[in-house]
Amino acid sequence: MENNIIQVENISKRYLLNHQNTGSYNSLRDVITDKAQSIFRPSKIFSKTNTEEFWALNNVSFEVKQGDRVGIIGRNGAGKSTLLKILSRIVTPTKGRITIDGRVASLLEVGTGFHPELTGRENIFLNGSILGMRKAEIKSKFDEIVEFSGVEQFLDTPVKRYSSGMYVRLAFAVAAHLEPEILIVDEVLAVGDAEFQKKCLGKMKDVSSSGRTVLFVSHNMAAIQSLCDKAIYLSKAKYKKQARLIK
Repeated sequence: MENNIIQVENISKRYLLNHQNTGSYNSLRDVITDKAQSIFRPSKIFSKTNTEEFWALNNVSFEVKQGDRVGIIGRNGAGKSTLLKILSRIVTPTKGRITIDGRVASLLEVGTGFHPELTGRENIFLNGSILGMRKAEIKSKFDEIVEFSGVEQFLDTPVKRYSSGMYVRLAFAVAAHLEPEILIVDEVLAVGDAEFQKKCLGKMKDVSSSGRTVLFVSHNMAAIQSLCDKAIYLSKAKYKKQARLIK
């Protein structure tokens, strides 16, 4: 449809898992002895690798309209994070097709898109550049980002020295303030304190009220119900349904 900002058609993602079989169990003493003996003769330990297919997603299809606030829910291992990585173009699907009409900012794990050796200030400009923003645009939002993050004192410190909470504060502030058409946020906000989580939910509501789209993964159903007007439920790596949440 015309106003779909995201179209996902029959997406599947396969991983190959390698299982190494070395035969019988060896104690630490046996391993050390075998290593020492291998200096003088070839090792008698042979390994065999078995490959297993694992489908993190299997035939997933859905549509998201501009301005939707969509929660993505399901048990651990259902494929939620894999789906967000595909939408963020971090990984490619094995099968299927996605169409995204707009600039995407994603916060999938602590420090996503940050260079650890650069300062907080430098990473703000780096992330803005990655999103395709001009320096003047980033400067116009700079003060808002810093104020929201609350890391003014450490702005010129390399982010590798930040705590996980500081990382998340700055990363979310950058992702939410640099005006992406689509904001993707994983469970990473759980790292922050309750006050900051509430602040983030309020910001995501502001983002969607301005016509932009939010995709939010969380196991906190109260947060999902507070923010989202629709939900995608993933179960056993398969898309089940998209439904309006009951408030």
